Amino acid sequence: MLVQMRVEGLLFDPRSSMYILLLKEIEGTDTLPIWIGKPEADSIALALGRVATPRPLTHDLIKNLVDGLKMKITRIVVTEILDNTYYAFIYLSDGKNEIPIDSRPSDAVAVALRVNAPIFVEDGILEKRSTDELEEWLKNLKPEDFGNVM
Repeated sequence: MLVQMRVEGLLFDPRSSMYILLLKEIEGTDTLPIWIGKPEADSIALALGRVATPRPLTHDLIKNLVDGLKMKITRIVVTEILDNTYYAFIYLSDGKNEIPIDSRPSDAVAVALRVNAPIFVEDGILEKRSTDELEEWLKNLKPEDFGNVM
């Protein structure tokens, strides 16, 4: 079963020097933290802030390609986690067929934000993973870490 999510925010994890993309269930309280790199975090932050760039960045280019091909991104789905790596699909439609395209979740979310496509997560991923990981991270958080919230 798919659970619809929204981007709750981006946090900086000083322990790993990575960013955390925090997805939150739209009709519930479950969250899913996904550790991502700085370029993806920057792209997501630009999309969240609706910041226009002088030239298309990679995720803008993907949006422009899809638009140029007269297709539509219908949704993105975070499908599984294997060896601490999340997997996702970006679903494209030509109006008749829907095609899943393999993607990293961070890229899928960056594109979804640009085209206002819904974000989904397979519920099996949410069951245990989100609570344990986020609680562990919050346990180790120090007050000075809050200065790094994006």
